[in-house]
Amino acid sequence: MEQVFLFVLAIVVIGLGFDLLKTHLESKRRARATVDDEAHLEQLARLEERIEVLEKIVTDERYDLKRRIDSL
Repeated sequence: MEQVFLFVLAIVVIGLGFDLLKTHLESKRRARATVDDEAHLEQLARLEERIEVLEKIVTDERYDLKRRIDSL
């Protein structure tokens, strides 16, 4: 009877250990994803600024005039 109790106890401890490990790994993954998300948001902001500058250049009348002259 004592061996059955120890067997059940071992199964419970192993199950809790795996659950604890799973929770720990999941929290590390979430923390890493947060850092990656912040880096991607910063990169996106820089790219948006560059696109705005390019849009200003391309829509500038002098740029269009220069392009027309060059095409002649």
